[in-house]
Amino acid sequence: MMTTQIQTTALSVNGLTKTYRTGRALDDASFSLPQGAIAALVGANGSGKSTLLSLLAGLLAPDAGTVSVFGDDLGAGTHTHPRVAFLAQRRPLYADMTVRDNLRIVGALNDRWNDDRAREVLDKGRIRLDAKVRTLSEGQRALVGAALALSREPDLLLLDEPLAGLDPLAREDLLRILMADVADRGTTLLMSAHVLSDLEAICDHLVLLEDGCVRLCGGIDDLLADHQFLVGANDVTGPVPAEAVVDERRTDRQATLLVRGETDAAGWDVERPSLEALVIGYLRAGRERS
Repeated sequence: MMTTQIQTTALSVNGLTKTYRTGRALDDASFSLPQGAIAALVGANGSGKSTLLSLLAGLLAPDAGTVSVFGDDLGAGTHTHPRVAFLAQRRPLYADMTVRDNLRIVGALNDRWNDDRAREVLDKGRIRLDAKVRTLSEGQRALVGAALALSREPDLLLLDEPLAGLDPLAREDLLRILMADVADRGTTLLMSAHVLSDLEAICDHLVLLEDGCVRLCGGIDDLLADHQFLVGANDVTGPVPAEAVVDERRTDRQATLLVRGETDAAGWDVERPSLEALVIGYLRAGRERS
């Protein structure tokens, strides 16, 4: 007898909107992530990534829309769900205190806290508990931030540019620790980053923001299968309707179309995009629309 496995939704965002004095940062953003997803959050500078993560973490209140974490509605206030941990890009740490004091303070503020988990992460990074945070390198500070976030034993982990400013070895160390936690606990991860090569090897879902709107969301394999590059002569009319064309590049002799959906492309060469090519195509098209 066959059984059907029901997939739990870890995060559901519906109509999320946030406006500042300078303009609208998020505009009716909606998407969802299944439990256990490792999702890349991408977009151009100013697209709303940090605002979105701050709203999901409960640090900001939305002007409209809802956020649901494992079926629990966050409401309109500012509070962090007990199953969520957030590591901000600036890694807010107490720089003049020791690593041990940072653990003690943050642990006292959280009911859900595993001090052994924090020390395990720090041991892997060879970071001394008596070291003052201001004496640590960027990579070491990133590991301290990760230790604080993972010690909350989150079921949903939100990371805002966690790899920014890190050298290749530090990036590898941090990613290894994060992926080990995802594998061990089945943590759902949503991580923003600009370096797509850091994401392509580890992520299975994509959320792409453009001017505060969710332009693309889904499993990466499904999204790649649903897009294709069509390459043909510049003087030949494209084989698809204009609304199917995401991005279009033309030279004197050649036309290259990024197309969503299958099409009868007789006379055109068909290529499947990489994740980086797909994202760049959408970002370039968005820049030209703005």
